[in-house]
Amino acid sequence: MFNAMIETLKANPRSIVFTEGHDARILEATARLKADGFLKVILVGNVDEVKANAAKGGFDIEGIEILDPATYPEMDAMVEKMVELRKGKMSAEDCRKALSKGNYFGTMLVKMGYADSLLGGATYSTADTVRPALQIVKTKKGSHLVSSCFIMIRGEEKLAMGDCAINLGYEDRLDKDGNVVLSAAQQLAEVAIETANTAKVFGIDPKVAMLSFSTNGSGKGGTVKLSHDATAVAKEMAPDLAIDGEMQFDAAVAPEVGQLKFPGSPVAGYANTFIFPTIEAGNIGYKIAQRLGGYEALGPILQGLAAPINDLSRGCNAEEVYKMAIITAAMV
Repeated sequence: MFNAMIETLKANPRSIVFTEGHDARILEATARLKADGFLKVILVGNVDEVKANAAKGGFDIEGIEILDPATYPEMDAMVEKMVELRKGKMSAEDCRKALSKGNYFGTMLVKMGYADSLLGGATYSTADTVRPALQIVKTKKGSHLVSSCFIMIRGEEKLAMGDCAINLGYEDRLDKDGNVVLSAAQQLAEVAIETANTAKVFGIDPKVAMLSFSTNGSGKGGTVKLSHDATAVAKEMAPDLAIDGEMQFDAAVAPEVGQLKFPGSPVAGYANTFIFPTIEAGNIGYKIAQRLGGYEALGPILQGLAAPINDLSRGCNAEEVYKMAIITAAMV
């Protein structure tokens, strides 16, 4: 899987900006990417601090571009552009203050075309990575929300799980008159389709299960109606996608259970892409698979943005940074 992505990057030179250039894990991954030579890295941070930390760790980053917001020569132009993008929501002073931080500065590098992609979150929270992306890069055409996906790998087996990191839940969006402009079901359906698209990037032929504690109408209440209605919406939005629900996890993965509880479903018992109805279920679910099931979890991979921007776990290691950098750049 990674070999295919690396070949893509070799054939299509791309760049990635790391928003936390001083971090030892980032520097170790940068040194490895430099040695491999298939991806250009830009580090954000104080030049002296970044170089000192690299020397301390024995990481060769000679020749890697390091940009410091405090000394960036094009900062005035960057501030002006951000003021324009924020459309009166932030003053020039507010924008300059925000751009002094690596997360906003790096995101503007992507928006202004200086970098193709961004990876952050080694020290920033998910919110501090996603917020600048939403304010500056924004969602891509046709998308109404940002979501996330984890790719779970165990040997040759690959699964996709979403949304496990961004959306707390789903409620109807209303206009000022109280009319529904985007239903909760439409939002969850969009997450399902985006997760299926991400799965395809990783060589997964998506069979999507819309999860709940009910299978095909066996239960009521809670998230049952949401998952059921979202399934119907997703089928309308993506008629060629193999998707079914609502269903319980055992019905999604065990053929003998799935075909008993959901006879005739093309997904029940054979699902490889799982859509959770709340962040609680999703976050717990992927961590159980990771810690008890022995799966490696890659992500969270952000979906719905107009540019490839991804978030690291603050507990990540250099190997995870390296892999997420490849994934992020390959999604350009």
